[in-house]
Amino acid sequence: MTSISPEATAVPAVATPADPADDPGDPSGWDVVVIGAGPAGASAALAAARAGRRVLVLDRAELPRYKTCGGGIIGPSKNALPPGFEPPVEDLVREVEFTLRGRRRRVRSARTTLIGLVDRARFDEALTRAAVAAGAVLREGTAVSRIVERDGLVELTLAGGETVRARAVVGADGSAGRSSAYVGVTFEQVDLGLEAEIPVPPEVAAHWRGRILLDWGPLPGSYGWVFPKGDTLTVGVICARGEGEATRAYLRDFIGRLGLAGFRPAVESGHLTRCRKESAPLSRGRVLVAGDAAGLLEPWTREGISYALRSGRLAGERAAQAAGVETVAEVDKIGADYHADVDAVLGREMRAGRILLDVFERHPAMLHHAVTTLPQGWRVFRKVVQGRTTFADLLERPAARRVLALTGH
Repeated sequence: MTSISPEATAVPAVATPADPADDPGDPSGWDVVVIGAGPAGASAALAAARAGRRVLVLDRAELPRYKTCGGGIIGPSKNALPPGFEPPVEDLVREVEFTLRGRRRRVRSARTTLIGLVDRARFDEALTRAAVAAGAVLREGTAVSRIVERDGLVELTLAGGETVRARAVVGADGSAGRSSAYVGVTFEQVDLGLEAEIPVPPEVAAHWRGRILLDWGPLPGSYGWVFPKGDTLTVGVICARGEGEATRAYLRDFIGRLGLAGFRPAVESGHLTRCRKESAPLSRGRVLVAGDAAGLLEPWTREGISYALRSGRLAGERAAQAAGVETVAEVDKIGADYHADVDAVLGREMRAGRILLDVFERHPAMLHHAVTTLPQGWRVFRKVVQGRTTFADLLERPAARRVLALTGH
């Protein structure tokens, strides 16, 4: 994988399309409105703006804003970044420490970069500014309270009562957002992630520089992580929802085992991640959903940035098309095409992730042994995180099918 530069490179600016608010006589409003300025929303806005559409991005917060997320940029994420955009990277990882419930410590190293680590506040803002440079208009501190469609337009009612109209909408406001509910996305897996941002002294930061830790946890399907970002360590754990107290205990114990309990976290946060049911819709009329709002993330690792970037770009391209058609049949065809786009790549990867999550829940020690002891296991890990293969590709190989058969798959 090509190394990720620690410097952010701006995307060249182009002329900003006219704001429909400048023409009160224009009833059509915007071509595309994007709800949410995370990776999915910013990617959608950039794609639609580069297609020549008038694009408005709405976000309920002011950028930059904190987001509970490890912030790992793996190969598929880097490959999905817009041309000319370099993320503001905090660290480049070539070493991974693995533990199984805090024991059986193994450290594996690579000659090339495995993962780039970003601060999500900076990353999301930089990606959104790239969309603005491409012509999108950003409105911050603006929440959407209602979505309706009538007469070939989507009407968005904002929290203050204002109405914004668009020919197409991309919902990227999270799995609990207004757009996800409007489209009717349903979920089959809900997990609770807890995270602490812990400032540490220089000698501790130096120990972690270029290295992450992955701990296969005590609860089925759980794991913990340490991701260094300069003088701060992002420490978190994730587990199936419904084990709230046990998940909180896991995080406390994890931080204590690491010798970090004496440092006061700057931020402590929690977040629910939701994976969609395979049959769940991804669009309704002129509204398409992407990223977390669509429940698109990898079920085993719960990695979501690459899914947000890829689905956001696809949604932005399809929304740009929807803005140019008139009939219901044409709009429905675009929605079906978007669903097919997502299923062909992301849906396939999610199906593989569900299988691996089931294996991991029942056989965590086996997977720990494979990655830390077997040369081919470490090689597979490197290739996946560097974007040179996918879980879906691997599970189609005869050797993998034989191993899965032994685990009951």
